[in-house]
Amino acid sequence: MSPETGLRVVVTGATGNCGTSVVRALGSDPRIGSVLGLARRVPEMTAPKTTWVPVDLARGADEGRLHELFTGADAVVHLAWRFQPTHDPVMTWETNVLGSLRVFETVAAAGVPALVHASSVGAYAPGPKTGQGVDESWPTHGWPDAAYCREKAYLERVLDAYELHHPEIRVVRMRPGFLFKEGSASEQRRIFAGRLLPGPLVRPALLPVVPALEGLRFQVLHTDDAAQAYRLAVLRDVRGAFNLAADPAVDAVVLGELLQAKVVRLPQQAVRTALSAAWRLHLVPASPHLFDAVLRLPLLDTTRARSELDWRPAWSATEAIEEFLRGVRKGSGEPTPPLVGHKVG
Repeated sequence: MSPETGLRVVVTGATGNCGTSVVRALGSDPRIGSVLGLARRVPEMTAPKTTWVPVDLARGADEGRLHELFTGADAVVHLAWRFQPTHDPVMTWETNVLGSLRVFETVAAAGVPALVHASSVGAYAPGPKTGQGVDESWPTHGWPDAAYCREKAYLERVLDAYELHHPEIRVVRMRPGFLFKEGSASEQRRIFAGRLLPGPLVRPALLPVVPALEGLRFQVLHTDDAAQAYRLAVLRDVRGAFNLAADPAVDAVVLGELLQAKVVRLPQQAVRTALSAAWRLHLVPASPHLFDAVLRLPLLDTTRARSELDWRPAWSATEAIEEFLRGVRKGSGEPTPPLVGHKVG
């Protein structure tokens, strides 16, 4: 980096929920000179200091091009991830795991000094749902039955070895809770609930009940807050993992208050059986294996991010969910292929 030009940062998966927030956060910082956003499809979106380049990480043919794009970068922020099709784990493995391996190997080959990787709460082994939460030393074995968790955990093992072989590279692993913002509402509805969910239905007083299930307690975060943590990780001389989450932890009571719905205790197995049947019939895209994982994910202790990154979320968990639900009702999106808005109902 020179004082005149600032840092050059490359972001993979730059058109998704987290990517769009990250390129804006980076581009708005005077210490960042340029941002190169990589995605399978070039968006109409503009962001400060950002140039877009089409790259498909699942294609080995793009490896040489990736080396060219990474050369001279001060940091690579790796966000690219494919959630679907959940019925074809081989396809998601090709992008999420094999694509990530290409990124890691190219970072080393191109001499990039810093790699910031998007891990997840989903990488963690089952853990406590109460108390302060687990810190970054909690085992990252994931929930093996869920492809998402299996892939995130596998990449944690890859990075363990990678750091030993490449001590010259500053590796940061971000492990956020569930990320929400209004602009991602249409995409996330498509990913988890499917196109048949009427958006206008998801409003207070129209959903009569919220199921209270054993283990239904999780953490969320506004995507823009997560983006600020990525920005700080690029700029600060830090290494290792960082948990990211906002208060309060979300359970059926919190959801019931947000939706003005009655909380009704339901047997976990009955809900899973219904979800499994709907998934097998391709009525919903979210798999029952991911449902199992969510009920087992531990709560996160974010002390390290707050102390070493000096990071504080600007939105509470409930504010992030309220904004997201507003986006679902409006069919909100952003001008990128993954986040395009689409109102149903």
